[in-house]
Amino acid sequence: MRSGAASGHVGYFHEAFVYGSDEELLAVTLPFLLDGIAAGEPTAVNLDERNAELVRRALPSGAEVTFLPVSDVYARPSVALRSYRELLASYVAAGAAQIRIVGELPPVLLGATWDWWARYESAINHAYDDFPLWGICAYDRRGTPAHVLADVARTHPLVARPDGGHEAAGLYTEPTSYLTEFRPAPADPVQRTTPLVELVDPTPARARAAVHTADRGLLPPDGLDGLVIAVSEVVSNALRHGEPPVCLRLWRAPDRIVVTVHDRGTGPKDPFAGLLPAGDGSDGGLGLWISHQSCDHVTYHRDADGFTIRLTAGNPHFPV
Repeated sequence: MRSGAASGHVGYFHEAFVYGSDEELLAVTLPFLLDGIAAGEPTAVNLDERNAELVRRALPSGAEVTFLPVSDVYARPSVALRSYRELLASYVAAGAAQIRIVGELPPVLLGATWDWWARYESAINHAYDDFPLWGICAYDRRGTPAHVLADVARTHPLVARPDGGHEAAGLYTEPTSYLTEFRPAPADPVQRTTPLVELVDPTPARARAAVHTADRGLLPPDGLDGLVIAVSEVVSNALRHGEPPVCLRLWRAPDRIVVTVHDRGTGPKDPFAGLLPAGDGSDGGLGLWISHQSCDHVTYHRDADGFTIRLTAGNPHFPV
């Protein structure tokens, strides 16, 4: 039997909690964790170092709470999805009737790369629904941009309140609708300059060669290999599933390489493309999933001119 507010709920009980002080954070987090311990449920914390220490100090000595390494889990959305699913499956295999996790995205992810983390927050409503998970996603209103909080309201079906209450989120949007919006991410400043490379209908081999030539030692070997693989896959997808012409543009900045691939088509039909492993691959889903594993940031944009995917290798955290 599941305990607490999720009692009787099947699948993922996904809550947002927006707090404005340490006291508010502890007011929700401590009872959530302590009630889980009392019920014999696996409980875990994935907060940044400061907040994790705040919670650790407030817990009773010896409390059976697992503190997860934030930097490892939140490397990339597709990595987080895979890591959490493996963790949740291990708990269920050990007999867990409910799993409790309170987590918080590192502040750096709420900037230029927020778009794919917003997609993550939406996608997990589907991806984690195989498990008896009660998850609270904490956001500090003092440093979280307003547009991020607007997305939080749309990607979380439930809201936790500092007074211990739980309520339905009025603005929640189902993932199959939210993930098909393809809203444009902030433009990388380097895109306002002339591309170093511009190719029309390139073969995947020519696209790979262009990335190798442009790199000139900028990226570490694994970063370069990842970008080369991603560009090859995305160009192949555009040639096979998109509408011509396919245009590749590449920019080189001091700390990153940015590549866009545009075609006149409408992009993938699968709303979870890139975030979850592809099905039969008929819509280019496997290539998109590989690109999400291989790059430091991937964005989608669909407009009247067609579909554009942007791949970034290196530091994607430019000021916005």
